[in-house]
Amino acid sequence: MDTPTNWRKSSFSGSTNECVEIADLPGRGRAVRDSKNPGGGFVSFTASEWRAFISRVKGSDFHQ
Repeated sequence: MDTPTNWRKSSFSGSTNECVEIADLPGRGRAVRDSKNPGGGFVSFTASEWRAFISRVKGSDFHQ
């Protein structure tokens, strides 16, 4: 897979460069990378994997 070029980060991250960035992929999938190391690779998600992840985040499954 080619590296996406449309990376964006949350507006909540402010001016820091310490967050993740996401990019849209064909078929409504997403790619995620570390903004501190943009050349270090990325993880890709299908559309259904991304929806499941967002659902779990919104449901507080990852809060300690």
